[in-house]
Amino acid sequence: MRTKTPLERATLPRALLVLSSIAALAAAQPARAESVSDQTATGDLKRLSVEDLMDVQVTSVSKQAEPVNGAAAAIYVITHEDIVRSGATSIPEILRLAPNLHVVQLSPSSYTITARGFSGNSSDQNFSDKLLVLIDGRSVYSPLFSGVYWDAQDTMLEDIDRIEVISGPGATLWGANAVNGVINVITRSSADTQGLVVSAGGGSLEKDAGAQLGGQIGEASLRVYAKAFKRNAFEASADGPSADDGWSKGQVGFRGDWRHGMDQLSVQGDVYRGNESGVGGFDTTLSGANLVTHWQRALSDTSSLQLLGYYDQSERFTIGTLGGVLNTYDLELQHSFLLGRANEIVWGAGERINRYDITNVPIFQFAPAGRTLNLADVFAQDSIALAANLKLTIGLKLEDDPYSGATPLPSARLSWKLTDNALLWSAISRAIRSPTPFDRDVREYLGGQLFLEGGPDFKPEKLTAYELGYRAQLGHALSFSVSTFYNVYDDLRSLEISPATLLPLQWGNEMKGDTFGVELWGNYQLLDWWRLAFGFNQQYENLSFQPGSSQLLGIEQAGDDPGHQASLRSSMTLAPGWLLDADLRYVGSLPQPAVPAYEELNVHLGWQISSHWDAALSGFNLLHAHHVEFMVPPSDAISRSVLVSARLKL
Repeated sequence: MRTKTPLERATLPRALLVLSSIAALAAAQPARAESVSDQTATGDLKRLSVEDLMDVQVTSVSKQAEPVNGAAAAIYVITHEDIVRSGATSIPEILRLAPNLHVVQLSPSSYTITARGFSGNSSDQNFSDKLLVLIDGRSVYSPLFSGVYWDAQDTMLEDIDRIEVISGPGATLWGANAVNGVINVITRSSADTQGLVVSAGGGSLEKDAGAQLGGQIGEASLRVYAKAFKRNAFEASADGPSADDGWSKGQVGFRGDWRHGMDQLSVQGDVYRGNESGVGGFDTTLSGANLVTHWQRALSDTSSLQLLGYYDQSERFTIGTLGGVLNTYDLELQHSFLLGRANEIVWGAGERINRYDITNVPIFQFAPAGRTLNLADVFAQDSIALAANLKLTIGLKLEDDPYSGATPLPSARLSWKLTDNALLWSAISRAIRSPTPFDRDVREYLGGQLFLEGGPDFKPEKLTAYELGYRAQLGHALSFSVSTFYNVYDDLRSLEISPATLLPLQWGNEMKGDTFGVELWGNYQLLDWWRLAFGFNQQYENLSFQPGSSQLLGIEQAGDDPGHQASLRSSMTLAPGWLLDADLRYVGSLPQPAVPAYEELNVHLGWQISSHWDAALSGFNLLHAHHVEFMVPPSDAISRSVLVSARLKL
């Protein structure tokens, strides 16, 4: 299967000058905090204060609801307010708001998204495969190569309640591939999305339209939606020819929620189909469908039982190359309860079945062309109150992988509540990136000769992570989080020669190394009507080959990652019904292949015309006519663009 997988220099002062000019214009507006309603240019959008942001409930750290200010992990939350005010039109573009992620766009449909490095190198057939992504509990990473097809992940963006982004391992709760981070996209209940919504937009690079209808049937609520878009091709290089990689996609879906007594039930599903143009007529067709059911019962005030089940089908075919179909069946049980006064316990078990069938071509094959992979797990975690302000959380997951057998994935986290508004935490965790058919079963031919094959003894890639973090709120205006990490990797994927015959080459585990760094982000309420969000991260990578390795392709095959990034976001409520948001990002240079550092600016102006109508003007990548975010083909020159949109809500 061909994977379009996540595969002019400017100055930072120039970008800051642009942002400060916008701020100066806005500052000329009188402060209107007292007259600004919670009903803003998005109809039902509520302004969140710095204190509200620290109290947002998250579930990805411990699989139980807890406020951000009590979560012992490097977690950043992209709120519903952030999503709507950004003007972003896709999930990958929304994820640029998370300062603990590195988001790279390669083409209109292709992205690479990583946390704490290891972005991969598609020309070396090494992909970004250490980040687990979930949408309402449904894992969307591909078991064929452990990465994510970002072009297949979509929903009505205004239905997203929040996106929880954890940098650092989460394998004890979420399993293999939650190595460097977890992204958890959580949508809103259908009870919160009632009425009719119709939206449309058009601009220099994109056209889109969507409609949604929500209603109530007794104790149940329901919403249905349909959306479609078309995105134009980028240029192959600045002022160069078209890359011929435009694409279009349509999607429909529904969600129903029912609550009765101690029980809650939700059922949701989506169906999509898209077409991506390719150079030389190598067009790609992608399609898929999913159905997710989530049932929860409150057994008591301190105990609950959950059952999650889903089915997911994805198909991808490219003219003249590999194609394939993947069917996933998943069932997960979770039970949480309080034992005594000091122990909060959550445990569970799950079974996932992946069935894939590949249409091979002469030069690139999977042998066998189809398999059924079973992944089973059981986990338990205990949060122990050692004192009123001191908590120790220990957990263990045993995961039975179809290629490597049972693997223990332990973790320990210690959190110390220094004050009501300050938390110090530390963690030690183990995680793996489990083997895939691409590691074990692939066969590549050159001139009729078997040139590369999967390693029959390919092992899981391993991580031991050490983390230390501090999160605090200083007064009513400032909150921040700082996290440091030291990651030790072993058995990383490498390309090796056959011991006796040289060819075929094989995938092996002869790379190792460590990374360390710091992540910082926060919010500052400059004025009642003006909030700033800031972020910065710095990391260092030290990778090397094991003795005896062939050292083919070099260590750069593991990833081309920036040493540092910075971001600054300005969110203003200029007057009743008027919002102005500006997002400035700076990304450091990439080492190999070399890509210059760059900064870019997105600006979104929202206007509530009436209680039923709102409109927006958005500009993306405004500082340059074109810029490059990655160098490995098929990377494009990313173009400046504008989008005008309108929405009717009844």
